[in-house]
Amino acid sequence: MVRVLIVGGFLAVIFWVFSIVDVAVQPAGRHRGVSKSAWVLIVVLLPVIGGILWFWIGRRRRGEKMTDFVTGPDDDPEALRRMSTAEQDARIRQLEEELARLDDETDGTDPRS
Repeated sequence: MVRVLIVGGFLAVIFWVFSIVDVAVQPAGRHRGVSKSAWVLIVVLLPVIGGILWFWIGRRRRGEKMTDFVTGPDDDPEALRRMSTAEQDARIRQLEEELARLDDETDGTDPRS
C-alpha cells in the first residue's frame, strides 16, 4: 500500500509540474476563462485539481478559434481574397510610402544617442 501511495504521489508531482510549465509557456491569448496569471495561481495552489481544470477548461484546443483575437486585413486570407488586384496594389503602395516616411524620419538621428 505504501508503494502505491509513493508512486501515486510521484505521478501527481510530475503532473503538477507539467501543468505549471504548460500554463507558463502558453501565449497570453491562448487560454479561456481567467487571465494567464490567474491560471498559474490556480495550478500552483490546487496541485492536481488545478492541472485538471487547466487541461479541461482553460487551455484552448489547437483548432479552436480565438474569438477575442482580431487580425488586420493584411493577415486575413478571406479579406485578401475579396480584395481586387487594384486594391491590393494600392494597399502595397500605401504601406511602402509609410515605410519610406518612417525610414526618412530615422535617417537624421543617431541611434546610439
